Amino acid sequence: MKRPKPVNKRVWASLEHSFQLVVGEMFEEANNRDPNRKKEWIALVDGDKKQIRYLLSEAKKYGIQLTIICDCYRPVLEYLWNAGHVFSKDSEKTEQWVKERLLRILNGKSSVTAGGMKRSATNKKFDQTKRENIDKCAKYLLNLSSRLDYQEYLKHGYPIATGVIEGACRYLVKDRMGITGARWGLNFASAILKLRSLFVRGEFDDYWKFYEKQEFIKNYFNKYAEPAFLNTKT
Repeated sequence: MKRPKPVNKRVWASLEHSFQLVVGEMFEEANNRDPNRKKEWIALVDGDKKQIRYLLSEAKKYGIQLTIICDCYRPVLEYLWNAGHVFSKDSEKTEQWVKERLLRILNGKSSVTAGGMKRSATNKKFDQTKRENIDKCAKYLLNLSSRLDYQEYLKHGYPIATGVIEGACRYLVKDRMGITGARWGLNFASAILKLRSLFVRGEFDDYWKFYEKQEFIKNYFNKYAEPAFLNTKT
């Protein structure tokens, strides 16, 4: 069975504007699409506090009930692997350890998982240096436990991983901007990204028709006192 393709997908990237400004533009776009608040608003992040702060600020501005979800795999899974390697150097045992704790987290038990890891490190009398990765993992799970309720998210069909977003970023930005031998200035690179985002969204043809019309008006239509004889549909 083929996966359904997303519809009305919008992607864009900016090299010139701040993260806060881009988040603001994102909310403006979403607000235009759902002015009557008939949809569920979800934001998927990697746990960065600045991301969450800006998202909450914009949600408050628009009066939105926003569900913010932290990516289950990055960095949650990375933290788990780093912690698992401290408890065991055996790859199979580490893999099993990670699987068990990931399953607990997926069942909405991130805080319990974090507490268990810290107790195990204490019982094994790990010094501060050795248990550093364990404490980092536990701290992340505890601080963001309200954003890690994966059991509830999955029940509602919400996404819990940013793989699709990261894939779009690679395709939108890296595949074009990272071509061999390319050298970019900021303004030109930003312009290329805008055009590429239009292309990825399937809106380039409509944009180009609009662009040609505006160029015609600027360069020809507006230069005649009586331009009615010109074909403004060009």
